[in-house]
Amino acid sequence: MHYSESAAARAKVAKTVMNDPIELARQRLIVALDVPDARSAMRLVAELEGTCSWFKIGLELFVATGPAVLEPIVARGHSVFLDLKLHDIPNTVAGAVRSAAAFGVRMLTVHAGGGPAMLTAAKAALAGIAHPPELLAVTVLTSMDGGQLLATGVDRLPSQQVEVLAKMGIGVGIRGFVCSPQEVAAVRSLTGPEGVLVIPGIRPAGAAIGDQKRVAGPAEALRLGASYLVVGRPITQAPNPAEAARAILEEMSGAL
Repeated sequence: MHYSESAAARAKVAKTVMNDPIELARQRLIVALDVPDARSAMRLVAELEGTCSWFKIGLELFVATGPAVLEPIVARGHSVFLDLKLHDIPNTVAGAVRSAAAFGVRMLTVHAGGGPAMLTAAKAALAGIAHPPELLAVTVLTSMDGGQLLATGVDRLPSQQVEVLAKMGIGVGIRGFVCSPQEVAAVRSLTGPEGVLVIPGIRPAGAAIGDQKRVAGPAEALRLGASYLVVGRPITQAPNPAEAARAILEEMSGAL
């Protein structure tokens, strides 16, 4: 939806969405464009046009193409989740957040592990910006389990560490988080209904888990309190990506 639309037009769209579970699901499904080049990304966007409206740009594609890949996707009316997981000293992250906001993306990630000063600086960097992206703090990567955490010196279960980081983020005014499906309910209880919870590690029935450790199905994640679901390989590596996306939307609609 373009910000220039009238309030009446937005209300009409919202009413249509609320009356159509598939359309509601469509507004909450984010396709991860984890591909190596812009040509592959734009081919997927074209294949999924009319089926999906949100796309995630992560490190692989962003490093390969730079910000140039964002403009054509935004120009086609799609919403972009820029998932760079910024993690650096507060001043550097603040500058990167301001730069990213200029691209017109709708969501942006920073690592909660950067600490409260870094999160505070990232949030402050968006002050005064018209229509800033939703700032999301990444808690514990879905590829990590207890053993991986322990290897980094964190002697907690992933669920415990997620809660610690979420509480820290909430304490400095962050309202959006990324966590695995297994922690959605706990984080939702901390944020309340206003929290924006973006959930990767989504695997529909029969899909390979790959390098993910803490996963769940689309409907289950929504019932637990997810705001948005991020799905990559089950869609992008399917023989027919649009058909795979529609199947996931059907599954999601059952929980809405």
